[in-house]
Amino acid sequence: MSYHLIDLVQSLDTPRILVLGDLILDRYLWGNAERISQEAPVILLREEKQELRLGGAANVANMLRGLDAKVTMAGVVGDDRDGEDMIAALKAVGVDCSTILTDRTRPTTTKQRLIGHAQHRHPHQMLRVDRESREPLELIYATQLLDRIIGQISQHDAVLISDYAKGVCTPEVLKRVIEVARDAGKPVIVDPAPMDDYSRYAGATAMTPNRTETGKATERNIRNYTDAFAAGRQLVNQLGLDRIFVTLDKDGVAVVRADGTSESFPTRQREVYDITGAGDMVLATIGLGAAAGWDDADLARMANISGGLEVEQVGVVCLSRDELVRDLLQERSRDENKTYELEFVSRHVQARKQIGQKVVFTNGCFDVMHIGHVSYLKQAAALGDCLVVAINSDQSVRTLGKAPDRPIFPQEQRANMLAALECVDYVVVFNEKTPCKVLEEIRPNVLVKGGTYQINEIVGREIVQAYGGEVLALGETPGVSTTEILARLRGDGPMRFAA
Repeated sequence: MSYHLIDLVQSLDTPRILVLGDLILDRYLWGNAERISQEAPVILLREEKQELRLGGAANVANMLRGLDAKVTMAGVVGDDRDGEDMIAALKAVGVDCSTILTDRTRPTTTKQRLIGHAQHRHPHQMLRVDRESREPLELIYATQLLDRIIGQISQHDAVLISDYAKGVCTPEVLKRVIEVARDAGKPVIVDPAPMDDYSRYAGATAMTPNRTETGKATERNIRNYTDAFAAGRQLVNQLGLDRIFVTLDKDGVAVVRADGTSESFPTRQREVYDITGAGDMVLATIGLGAAAGWDDADLARMANISGGLEVEQVGVVCLSRDELVRDLLQERSRDENKTYELEFVSRHVQARKQIGQKVVFTNGCFDVMHIGHVSYLKQAAALGDCLVVAINSDQSVRTLGKAPDRPIFPQEQRANMLAALECVDYVVVFNEKTPCKVLEEIRPNVLVKGGTYQINEIVGREIVQAYGGEVLALGETPGVSTTEILARLRGDGPMRFAA
């Protein structure tokens, strides 16, 4: 399944996504807690540095940019320095800020944190000061915001709503945005605020509440998948959703659909260092996939991957597509199908190269698998991070002038035997007499051959050497060859093999 997800990530274009929600500016002041003040019994913090980070819906937009989406931010800032810094930070990462409105009646939502350390020890948050208004937008500003949003919806592939209950996502604003987006055939994904009444999200395509938010909205205790399914069905029915993704932290994601079906998606256990930003990352990932037309099962699996990667980091970290691919490559199941068409393998190989992996390639008929094959394939795999094995199709084997009864095993069986080896990552079947076409497409870092070949006898060496690749001959296992084995099976000699 991870190969399928890798293919989805690699085939992503650059979808346009509109993010609506509460913009939050996180300011950090780092300092050394040197002593107690002489003026009052308080810690004296000597400033060392200041840091600005995007939070709330702005963080969702930032994470989408990290995933190479085109992003338009819709929301409200105050007529203040924090608002200017917010817009500057969003523009710096390439977010379109033309739909952000300045509301002179409220401040930009800002969280100021004082982080102190003493004697070079681990820093701790000492104090947080919030500057915000939780009042709903005044009608005049809500109308102006809608005027900016409505004309933008048709130009985007998805609409994400990130509600932090700071007053931007009023029932009137959400109702109109959801209606227009649904009429335009655009998916609307909502990360809800923790509240009792979710009616303001009615008609959305999907929601991504966490365990606590789901429990609060349904007055249920969400202990397991059964509880999540029951709560999910309640919300899907009440709100007219297509589906809901209930995120269950270490337990994964529960998906409930409008047709009554439900499905659980457990996640891999990870070291949790910081849960900050995990919900935003899940919304960004599901929004990106929904814009690309992924099905809900793939959305849930990718949400597990991205959310898991986020909690392994300290603080809010933007993930890239390459990081998602790297994690998926590590997650690949041993018994997963590994035989694919050349185009598919080529995309995956390029993905591996982009994250710095070394690709090794070998080829052959592999008609009667034996210890010599296994030994040299293990050697080949040890030369890099990924081993691609290209095998001659049945038709190709016959053109090589081998015995009339060759191949002994059809190409499907030969491919499956190779795929069963732990050291093999991909198997591709080719119809040509030589693997040159495959080599030109994949462009491996290393081309190897086992058996009695010398380097100047290895087919395709010119192709690999021309772009700076390496060509190696690995030798053979004494006393073992396909020709000898077949001769013995036909009665031409004793069935004895080297120890």
